[in-house]
Formats: sequence, structure tokens, C-alpha cells
Amino acid sequence: MIALRQVALVACDLDAAIADVKRHLDVDVCFRDPGVAEFGLQNALFRIGNQFLEIVSPVTDGTTAGRLLEKMGGDCGYMAIFEVDDLDARMTHLASLGVRTVWQGDFRQIRGRHLHPKDTGGTLVSIDQPHQPGEWHWAGPNWREAMPSTIASAITSITLGSPDPDHLRNRWGELDIDIDIDTDNNYAHNGHSESLCGVSLTATRATDRGRTFTICGVEFNLN
Repeated sequence: MIALRQVALVACDLDAAIADVKRHLDVDVCFRDPGVAEFGLQNALFRIGNQFLEIVSPVTDGTTAGRLLEKMGGDCGYMAIFEVDDLDARMTHLASLGVRTVWQGDFRQIRGRHLHPKDTGGTLVSIDQPHQPGEWHWAGPNWREAMPSTIASAITSITLGSPDPDHLRNRWGELDIDIDIDTDNNYAHNGHSESLCGVSLTATRATDRGRTFTICGVEFNLN
């Protein structure tokens, strides 16, 4: 089993990005994870059904997120985080393909592995196995009590921009990340870097279907 649970974007101005999320998705911050300080970041999470939109922002120099902001010329997509129920087997498979791990965490509630973005393509990827299936440590202990977005009920897919979308699609197939991932050669920003450039959502109201908006340079589509 593999399921998209969280999409992260990176912003220069966290407060401005939070305001955009609230305005477009009618949802409040459900958690701020102090653990991201390990990466030189601050963050805010928002509940969309049983999935999450996260905004991160650098608070120290020399962070991976800060370098991405510089490379992409501003706010952009940052990361896709997947829940799995077979982490060890997946890591064995990924190692056989030469995929490196840039971070690993083993906690009582969850185990996670960040994969090297040069080995996956498209975006930074994390595959995480919670001790209790369906729970999500990264959203805090009380996320089920937080009010979800009234505009969107689920994150259905992500769009990865690439100058070579066929190669990227095939690579993610090799990685056995078998969810609905669209690839697009109308990639964002500098026209040469792969990126997480789009997110599709399930609209809670029929009148919102077809509406699009942008948060942190990423296009969101309500379907």
C-alpha cells in the first residue's frame, strides 16, 4: 500500500503563505511541528480530509529549502510524503535502484525516509510507515480534532514538471510509487529544473469544480 498523505511547499514569507491557504481553502493551521527545526525550518500544516498541506520556510542559512528557493527564484513546491505499510521492503527495492537516503527517522509513532531528489526526480520524496496505519505523527497528536478544509476534501494527485516528462514518469514507475502522478512539460520557473508544480484537489461543492488558484507558485485545481 502507498498513499499520498502530505504535500509540502516552501515559502520565503510563511505568514503570507498561511494567509493564502486560509483564503483559498477556508482552513486554519492544525499544527506547527517543532521537529522541523532540525532542518532549519518553521512550518504550518493544514488538514484536507485525512491528508495535509504543509508550508515550510527557512529560519537559518544553508538549508535545503533555502537553496531550492534560490534555485527556483521564489516560492515553489518542496516535497511529497507517502504513507506505506512495507517500508523495509520498499527501501530494499529502492536501494537496488541506487536511490540514496538523505534522512531517516525512527520514532515510536512513525518511521520515515527522505529519498535523494536527484535519484527520484521531480521533487523531494519521503516514504513513511506509521506504527498505527492511518495515523500521522507529522500532523501532531490532535489532528483528527482539527477542522478540515471546507473547500477541498482530498488531495487527489500532484503534478511534476519536467523538461523530459516521459523519463520522469518511467522513473517513478520504477520506484513503484504507483499513485496518480501527472507529468507536465510546461514546467515552472526557470524552464530547466524539475519541480512539484501542481496539486489537484477534490472539491466539496460542485460549484467549486474547475476553480484554480496559486499558492507558493504551485497551481491548485479543484475537481
